[in-house]
Amino acid sequence: MRVALVHDYLNQYGGAERVLEVLHDMYPDAPIYTSLYDPATMPPHFRTWDIRTSFLQRMPFARRAHRAYLLLYPLAFESFDLSSYDLVISNSSAWFKGVITPPDTLHVCYCLAPMRFAWTTEQYVQRERMRGAARRALPPAMHYLRLWDVATANRVDRFIGISQAVVDRIRKYYRRDADLIYPPVNARQRPFSDDDGEGFLVVSRLIPYKRIDLAVSACTKLGLPLQVIGDGRDRTRLESVAGPSVRFLGRQPDDAVQRALTSCRAFLFPGEEDFGIAPVEAMAAGRPVVAYGGGGALDTVVPEQTGLHFSPQTPEALGRQLQRLDEVRWDHDAIRAHALQFDVDAFRSQFGALVSRAAADHQAFARTQKPSV
Repeated sequence: MRVALVHDYLNQYGGAERVLEVLHDMYPDAPIYTSLYDPATMPPHFRTWDIRTSFLQRMPFARRAHRAYLLLYPLAFESFDLSSYDLVISNSSAWFKGVITPPDTLHVCYCLAPMRFAWTTEQYVQRERMRGAARRALPPAMHYLRLWDVATANRVDRFIGISQAVVDRIRKYYRRDADLIYPPVNARQRPFSDDDGEGFLVVSRLIPYKRIDLAVSACTKLGLPLQVIGDGRDRTRLESVAGPSVRFLGRQPDDAVQRALTSCRAFLFPGEEDFGIAPVEAMAAGRPVVAYGGGGALDTVVPEQTGLHFSPQTPEALGRQLQRLDEVRWDHDAIRAHALQFDVDAFRSQFGALVSRAAADHQAFARTQKPSV
């Protein structure tokens, strides 16, 4: 089949881009359609791919200030001509599923989440600290995007969600059923340690919705050692409220991250994520995870077997669970075994099988629609 991949934008490297790497490896001849692409922010091997961008690529400052063009993304994705493909696979969490495909083309949407900022606008505004004209302009803009988001759900032939929470939101917002396939994690390749380790670890982009402030505040109040690996626009604020037990290490090479994972006492995951690849990688290293009890962590973290959940989403609730860690006898081998069910090989097998079934169903349905002679 002639296959195309569709992705929101390629100007930052995170979990969505890791999924794209696996999809590209599964369909190496498929071009990637995206709104804009900044090679400087992506791994070097992306430069060997066939990446096709929209008119947003030519807009002033779009690569660095892509949020300023919020209302142009629907037009950007609707402008792609995908009429020559048998299969379109869209992957990400906002605009991707809005592409227009002809009737004979199968559109499979691997939905990392329904458009988060449109459907949870108040939470987004609070965490981003929006003020003034931008705050006043947001409600009508979000109203338009919600209408567009629901309308474009009908352009998708088959939805796949990355967690039960995402499957539930697809049903709520789009009134569509979705299959569940967990994202690919390089779990088997992660080094492992059965030592108990010391101190706590966060590995994350430092942006408001990740709620790294909860980990910083809890460890500061309790005087517990915490290492924070990662960078982002929230770093200055986090450093201003951190105590002496908290160290910010910035971005680190992968080997340094692996050493930190295998030597920490537990991995902290305080935000509500749609899935969360980082805690699964930590479990693959044999580390228990203390995670907020919501979103994808409900699928991946098993209480008192592979980690602990905390709720509500406050420093105090997180601190109480940090103090409970010594009450549980952690089986590091069992923690790793649990993580291996999310390995890349499992994703390849499940995703490939589902796409094959969907293609067969699509072709069978198309045959029934052709008029008899």
